[in-house]
Amino acid sequence: MRVLVTGAKGQLGSDLLCELSKRNIESVGIDIDDLDITDAAATKRVIEKINNDARIDAIIHCAAYTAVDAAEDNEALVTKINAEGTKNIAEVAKTLDVAMMYISTDYVFDGEGERPWEPDDKRAPLNVYGMAKYKGELYVEELLKKYFIVRISWVFGLHGNNFIKTMIRLGKERGAVSVVNDQIGSPTYTPDLSRLLVDMIVTDKYGRYHATNEGLCSWYDFAVEIFKQAKLDVAVTPVSSDAFPVKAKRPHNSRMDKSKLTENGFELLPPWQDALRRYLLELGEN
Repeated sequence: MRVLVTGAKGQLGSDLLCELSKRNIESVGIDIDDLDITDAAATKRVIEKINNDARIDAIIHCAAYTAVDAAEDNEALVTKINAEGTKNIAEVAKTLDVAMMYISTDYVFDGEGERPWEPDDKRAPLNVYGMAKYKGELYVEELLKKYFIVRISWVFGLHGNNFIKTMIRLGKERGAVSVVNDQIGSPTYTPDLSRLLVDMIVTDKYGRYHATNEGLCSWYDFAVEIFKQAKLDVAVTPVSSDAFPVKAKRPHNSRMDKSKLTENGFELLPPWQDALRRYLLELGEN
C-alpha cells in the first residue's frame, strides 16, 4: 500500500508519516512547498505525477488553514484553502479512484447543548473556520464514494504550538493563569490519532467518524492536570468565556460521540490524561 499525506510538515501530518513508516506502509508527504492545493491544475499535475511514479492507494488530507481567530478576517483565503483546496484533492482522488481521508473538526457543529455530537448530526458552523471545513466536507461527500471524514478536536503534538505548550510557558513566566471552564471537550494527541487513522485507511469502512482521546474536560480541567503532571506550582483560576473575548466564537460543547469507531472494530484512543503524561515525557516536562 502507498499513501499520500498532505500537510506533511504539520502537527498531525508529521506524526502520520512516522506511523505509516512504523507499519512498513510506503508514504509520500507533501506540504505547501511542494503544492499549492488551491491551484486545481497544479494539484492534478503533482498528484498524478506521484501516482505515475508508483500507484497511490489512498490520500490523507491534513493540509488546512487552522488559525481560527485570524480566519475571521481572512474568509476568502480560508475558504479557498479549506474548501476549494479540499475539492481539488477530492477531484484527483476521484480521477485516480483512490480512497480519501479528510481531517475535519468539531467546529462544523454549532457548539450548543450538552449531548455528544454524533457523526451524522446536523452541521451548523459558528465561525469562518468551521464553515470552510464544513464546505470541504460537502465537496468530499459530493465527489467521492470512498471517503473517510474524521472530525477531531483540541489537538496537541510535538510539532507546532498548542494549549499545553502555552500553559507551561505562561505558568513558568507568571505563576498563575486564568482558564475558561465553560467549554467542554476531549484533547487529542496526534501520535494516538495517527495510529487510529492508519488503522482506518487500510480498510473500506468509509463514512463520517469522530476521533479524540477518551474522557471529557474543560480547558480549566486540562490546565490543572497539565500543571499537576508537570509538577509546576501554578494557581489556576476558572473563568467564563466572556472573560476572554476572541474574534471567532468557540463551541461550548465539543463532546464527540465515538461509538461508530467501536461499531466498526476500531480501537478507541487512550484516556487524555495518559496521553498528556506521555506527551510531557516527550517534551521533557514530566
